[in-house]
Amino acid sequence: MATGPLSTPNTPAFDGLENFAGPTFHTADWPHESVDFSGQRVGVIGTGSSGVQIIPMIARQARELTVFQRTAAYVVPAHNGPLDAAFEARIKSDYRGFRERNRRMRVGFGSELPPNMVSALAVSAEERDARFEERWQIGGFAFLGAFYDIMVDERANAFAAEFVRGKIRATVHDPETALRLSPRQTIGCKRLCVDSSGYYETFNQPHVRLVDVNDQPIKRITPRGVVAGGREYALDALVLATGFDAVTGTLMRLALKGRGGLPIQDKWRVGPLNYLGLMTAGFPNLFNIAGAGSTSAFTSVIVSIEHHIDWISDCIAWLDAHDLKTIEATKEAEAAWMEYVQVMARQTVFLTCNSWYLGANIPGKARLFMPLTGGFPAYAERCAQVAAGGYEGFRLA
Repeated sequence: MATGPLSTPNTPAFDGLENFAGPTFHTADWPHESVDFSGQRVGVIGTGSSGVQIIPMIARQARELTVFQRTAAYVVPAHNGPLDAAFEARIKSDYRGFRERNRRMRVGFGSELPPNMVSALAVSAEERDARFEERWQIGGFAFLGAFYDIMVDERANAFAAEFVRGKIRATVHDPETALRLSPRQTIGCKRLCVDSSGYYETFNQPHVRLVDVNDQPIKRITPRGVVAGGREYALDALVLATGFDAVTGTLMRLALKGRGGLPIQDKWRVGPLNYLGLMTAGFPNLFNIAGAGSTSAFTSVIVSIEHHIDWISDCIAWLDAHDLKTIEATKEAEAAWMEYVQVMARQTVFLTCNSWYLGANIPGKARLFMPLTGGFPAYAERCAQVAAGGYEGFRLA
């Protein structure tokens, strides 16, 4: 199953959505042809990664832009740009070594600035801010590596969160808007957003309006626009930046059946039970790539996919060499692995808020932390140990 952890769009069941008279778009199902919002009144629902990417772009065209926000996101700069020629040449001169070094890194990729193995609690306020600013200038996910304990200690995490809120206050001119854009949850418990186009600066433009749906809940969508709180916001076009039914969304829409005709929907009623993130008890010979129970959500997904492809290919070759036709995870191995995934999550700040890591963005979806937080090298080593031990934890026939 190479169905992808972020591949099935999530369209919330807004009352009256089908009645909207203008065009409706979803960021995960964008038209192949160009979309021009020039002169239009546009509404965007959602301020996660998809919203952060698209809101500044729409603001450049729209006559009016209304952004409906449920949860403010932590947004760090990407600082994308042309590669330095000398840097590019140095990487390509040892590309094989570069890729191998990446596989030894916790997230499957690295930067010129490795994680700082000092605690945020062990330095002065001036030193903390200097390290945060250094990472801010580099951009991207490196920010969470400013100190090793940001993702495992809420006290350390609070310093990083407040640094970003300070950046928001310094960027957004209107104090009330800045406050609404300032997240209150721990930083990193939801997917960190990366900005290439001036997300926070966008809200300084006079034609851009922010609506907090916690204060003004979306009641319904009419042919003319969105009713939030006691007001109807007139719109010509509507964009849903509402993300994905992550990790399991595609699989749960398929007619997959295991032994005895067991549907995957019944097997996973309490969450995506699995062993090593690769197989599920009761579903022989069904391999999964970059899914629940693996580190894929927290790594370079290319590294994770390649690792799974290699492991599955080697497994099938080993089965053929030993004249075996069936491999199936045992229930005992599955239960132990699921407990391990949850134990690892409890050692972090990931469980301090609702996120798609828990399936919390989908009504009725089982709340279970799906990705493995232990880092890619340790996970890859465990998978290799299982294979070297004759595929322990699997039933072979």
